[in-house]
Amino acid sequence: MAANERKGIVLSIAGSDPSGGAGIQADLKTMAVLGVYGAAAVTCLTVQNTSEVAALVPVAPELVREQIRLVLADLPVTHVKIGMIGTAAVARAVGAALDGFAGEVVYDPVLRATAGADLMEPAALAAVRAEVISRATVLTPNLAELHALTSASGDRPGELRAAGRQLLADFPRLRAVAIKGGHGPVHHGSVTDYLVRRSPDPASPSCLEATHPWVDTRNSHGTGCTFASAFAAFHLLTGSDDEAFTRAAAFVHRLLAASAGSRLGGGTGPLLHHLLREER
Repeated sequence: MAANERKGIVLSIAGSDPSGGAGIQADLKTMAVLGVYGAAAVTCLTVQNTSEVAALVPVAPELVREQIRLVLADLPVTHVKIGMIGTAAVARAVGAALDGFAGEVVYDPVLRATAGADLMEPAALAAVRAEVISRATVLTPNLAELHALTSASGDRPGELRAAGRQLLADFPRLRAVAIKGGHGPVHHGSVTDYLVRRSPDPASPSCLEATHPWVDTRNSHGTGCTFASAFAAFHLLTGSDDEAFTRAAAFVHRLLAASAGSRLGGGTGPLLHHLLREER
């Protein structure tokens, strides 16, 4: 057995993207490139390409629960990465399957597709908060998702840090909130990601920043899924939130830059994970 497998594996719980750019497909590509074994439980099937999401069909909740249960019973899962949930019933199934799981849970609160389609029914948010976010150790929202989960509405650094602190206060098991800045404002040609961390003083969590050049590219489909699964993979490899955050941000930046010259599909193109297959 390889050294990384002895340390554990990552289970991705997410939707399926038949175009291969996001969801389970992006998660497994990311983990393979980074040298981590990935398992997968599918929550929703989508009918989509780079231009549109034409249909979304949730997997029966009992099947979601059983996929997760059997993998956890058989494989050495130390990290769970959660993406698209879709419905309140699926959220409850995921929560039930993870009840008692003591490992890391990295949740990317997917609400909308890059193409603009809603990927979660509005009524599901309360169940997601109660069943999924309550079990997460790390949350990885983009700006729109951060605003949906908190009372925040701005995009200034102080406002983002305050929103991260609000989530840490609302969910005691959360250890860190990694706020992805790619959908936010570009300052002097750069974008910044923020890791708001729980500190010994709950009233003043610390914050780590990762600033990198803005990449002008049409190929950004799957960046959120890739960041969250990279965070989970790097945390498995290093055991450090700070290392996982900085290395995941750098990995996504390199992947955006490497993919920028390609053209796949007629809409928002996917990241080309295989271009970084030697990345470690």
